[in-house]
Amino acid sequence: MLILGAGWLSAILNTLVIISGLLLIFLILIQRGKGGGLAGAFGGVGGSSAFGSRAGDLFTRITIILAGIWIVLIMIQVKVVQNSKGRAPDSVIGSSE
Repeated sequence: MLILGAGWLSAILNTLVIISGLLLIFLILIQRGKGGGLAGAFGGVGGSSAFGSRAGDLFTRITIILAGIWIVLIMIQVKVVQNSKGRAPDSVIGSSE
């Protein structure tokens, strides 16, 4: 697959999963739902949107795409960890010698 070791690849994937997860949380919180979204909790006007009237559709599409990317990253991470289980340990700790 890649020349990088499973440890490096796993660390990179973990970082990407955390970043995409935080972006996903942020996007979900700024969306306006039936209750007015997070803007209503901070004293914002519930009827108006700072990003325009079509912003809800855009945020919904971006959220769905980012959720798909997050799921794909998790699936790749599982495969990398499963493939690294069959190899010898990289450190002396935990070895049976």
